Amino acid sequence: MKTFHQIFDAISLRFQPALLSVFKEKYTFHKFTQDLLAGLIVAVVALPLAIAFGIASGVSPQQGLITAVVAGFLISFFSGSHVQIGGPTGAFIVIIYGIVQQYGYDGLAVATILAGIMLILMGAFGFGTIIKYIPYPVTVGFTSGIALIIFTSQLKDILGLDIDKVPADFVAKLESYYHHFHTISLTDIAISVGTILICVYWKRVTAKIPGSLVAVIVMTVIVSVSRHYGFLTTEIIQTIGDRFPDVSKGMSIPMPHWPSCSYETFRAMMSPAISIALLAGIESLLSAVVADGMTGKRHHSNTELIGQGIANLCSPLFGGIPATGAIARTATNIKNGAVSPISGIVHAAILVLVMLFLGRFASLIPMSALGGLVAVVAYNMSERHSFVAMFRSTRSDTAVMVITFLLTVFIDLVVAIQAGILLAVFLFIRRASETMVTKRVTLRTDEKDFADAEYIPNLPKDVEIFRLEGDLFFGATEQFRSTISQIGRYPKVLILEMTHVLNLDATALHALEDVHNLLKKHGTRLILCGVHSQPILVMQRAGFLERVGDTNTFGSIKEALEAL
Repeated sequence: MKTFHQIFDAISLRFQPALLSVFKEKYTFHKFTQDLLAGLIVAVVALPLAIAFGIASGVSPQQGLITAVVAGFLISFFSGSHVQIGGPTGAFIVIIYGIVQQYGYDGLAVATILAGIMLILMGAFGFGTIIKYIPYPVTVGFTSGIALIIFTSQLKDILGLDIDKVPADFVAKLESYYHHFHTISLTDIAISVGTILICVYWKRVTAKIPGSLVAVIVMTVIVSVSRHYGFLTTEIIQTIGDRFPDVSKGMSIPMPHWPSCSYETFRAMMSPAISIALLAGIESLLSAVVADGMTGKRHHSNTELIGQGIANLCSPLFGGIPATGAIARTATNIKNGAVSPISGIVHAAILVLVMLFLGRFASLIPMSALGGLVAVVAYNMSERHSFVAMFRSTRSDTAVMVITFLLTVFIDLVVAIQAGILLAVFLFIRRASETMVTKRVTLRTDEKDFADAEYIPNLPKDVEIFRLEGDLFFGATEQFRSTISQIGRYPKVLILEMTHVLNLDATALHALEDVHNLLKKHGTRLILCGVHSQPILVMQRAGFLERVGDTNTFGSIKEALEAL
């Protein structure tokens, strides 16, 4: 029972929703009006994006809005950040589209639920600080790759190409565009370009009203008026209503239901679920860090992961898709005066009202306008400056970024994230192993920084000293073995000076065991000097110190030589 309470207390320390601060601190009516206004503006920004991300992901516009409502509400309610805004984001488009194409929506729902569970466990076990350390070249690589894929996925609508179904594969997609290029529509191109120009330059007019909403409304009005007066026909400009006829009947949030799942689906979705969880964790924590910089407050990273997990666990139950913290919407929330998670809850509530009472008007939005809107999002998330700057970094970091980018574009985002992290880990191990040095101490060795240098000239003939510097772990054991094996003639005593070894792992301990057995076989006495607490503890637990003997461990070389 005591153990259960300890586990519960540990988890409770890692789950501290920022919403609690509203009740702990003095939340005034003035603060509520600030949150209300910010929530209203964010909802206006989120509305066209949620619809666009839903369609670009291969699901319906209604499912995009459901995600913004359900996940947006839960992320704000359980978030570890005071002003985080959650919902569907461009980063998920590629992975969602691929899953839906291959396994259908039920497969996506299973993957999202699994990702939600993983995120909750990550937060509960304190992985919030660890996930921040995803290598930067990996993040730049897959983000740039995602941006390119998102942009190319919108070319069908931007160019008005007559294609029934766009392939998920990047190369197959380009081939499809090439074969259907003769169906290009100049009218669709004009609408897409108009949307892009308004999105980019509207901020020069005013920053209070989002350019994305203005662009969608303007293009929708132009297309609707042109259709009404016979300037355009249904066949020329496709709208959301043409592609999704049910939208014209209105939108609603369905009752929750559990997706169908077989064992085969469960197994197949495990790998995509890991990528969704990692992507959601990275994006949400990055958004929270940006929010901290803008507000001066501190987010709780483990709580953030748990909140993201709850949102992704519940979103598919209502027909939604994966969600995470949205950097642009969170920044908009802050710039418009938000002070608490109440603004995010207001944003979700307003989107519900829009769905219920104005949802049917979404059917009038031209697909080419949404294509232009998503193209702008892809450009903004492309990390183009960081991508170019990375080529001025180390060759290994550049290689990690390029490989991650190419795998994202030409293979799969799931493979790219996993391979990128794995490659970065291997490179880290190599770099860390290079910091581990096993140095043979002789009269010719420069020992100015050696604590017992004064005793070296008086070193007995049958005594050898080897100095270990750096962490002795699995990546450095081969160098350690190689140096020791070059002794040639085995001395009567071999001293390992370990003052600069702060960490020792099981593989390195096994290497020490091998060296000890080899020396024992040749009648050489092994002496350990200056061993720190962590290596001592590892050696004690494995019984290695007992095999070496208490008489063969000393605090310094001075003590060891005096005892010979």
